[in-house]
Amino acid sequence: MEQWTDHKRYLWLFGLVVPLFPFMGGGLATLTGWSVFWFIGPILILGLIPAIDLAAGIDRSNPPDDLIATLEADKYYRWITYFFLPLQYLALIWACWLWAGDTLSVVDKVGLALTVGTVAGVGINTAHELGHKKEKVERWLAKIALAQSFYGHFYIEHNRGHHVRVATPVDPASSRVGESLYAFLPRTVVGSLQSAWRLEQPRFKRRDESHWSIRNDVLNAWLMSVVLWAVLLIVFGLAILPYLLLQAAVGIVLLEIVNYLEHYGMLRQKEHTGRYERVRPSHSWNSNNIATNVLLYHLQRHSDHHANPTRRYQALRDMEEAPVLPTGYAGMILLALFPPLWYRTMDPRVLAHFDGDMSRANIQPSKRNKVLARYPVPETA
Repeated sequence: MEQWTDHKRYLWLFGLVVPLFPFMGGGLATLTGWSVFWFIGPILILGLIPAIDLAAGIDRSNPPDDLIATLEADKYYRWITYFFLPLQYLALIWACWLWAGDTLSVVDKVGLALTVGTVAGVGINTAHELGHKKEKVERWLAKIALAQSFYGHFYIEHNRGHHVRVATPVDPASSRVGESLYAFLPRTVVGSLQSAWRLEQPRFKRRDESHWSIRNDVLNAWLMSVVLWAVLLIVFGLAILPYLLLQAAVGIVLLEIVNYLEHYGMLRQKEHTGRYERVRPSHSWNSNNIATNVLLYHLQRHSDHHANPTRRYQALRDMEEAPVLPTGYAGMILLALFPPLWYRTMDPRVLAHFDGDMSRANIQPSKRNKVLARYPVPETA
């Protein structure tokens, strides 16, 4: 019998190309004289990578169960995620130097900020991979990766909030049928912040201590951002502040768009006890498109991630029960920007997933009547 090998073993190195986007854009703009290359981040994320996803196809191969522990123990894979961070911050510092100077036009600086923002967004995904691990050093690396985008509370809310409440109406990171991306964004950004703050307070209350402490994982994560941004502003000047804010906003929005598509319309049903059923593979949208999976460390194998949150990316499996997106996350991000196209594509898939009964889906309360009028509940025999 032929021994299983990870055919993507060296493809994972392409994930380290993402923090090089600003340098690639700057190099191409210098060589060609075309300023459009400063916008290389959004060009690649919204244009080239979705096309590669379609051309490269899918990969459904899974590691055998008896090799998962060996695969997870291979430190080659974790070092790939570690190396993302120095490249991420090298790109940020270089961008700050350019924003502070007068060699670029304002439009070019905006393009660079958008590109650095795509790096920040994928950096949050790298933090997501690291933050789920048991090793203390990896959890701190996750906070460092989040500092650029000033989104350190994600570390708490995602692990202790989203993974508990996923695919329920109370989860700010689970989108609903009839809820556009533009309605979801303020709900998830504000709701996630509030959730993270509430989740940390009981830990200190049990010890009869104030939660206004450096040990508060929300506060110490935010403090890392304050220190980072303060140093950058002192070194490069206040002129970089608008671009720092823009790149952080892009990174946050990129993360939350991914959240939008991961659980759209999924709803865990309530049991007779009144509690929600356990999280199953059927509660997360998945994709096996190879390009985006490589760049996002198998984030698209989202069902196995929710079943095994600490499992390392290289060992995540495709699960037959999981609903499947029509293409990879990059292409779905582009689709989500246009709500009518998103609804036309995804709502019939949600309907099919619930066997023709849309009332079993997670529906935006204000749109419930409209959605059920479009997709009537089938009469029982």
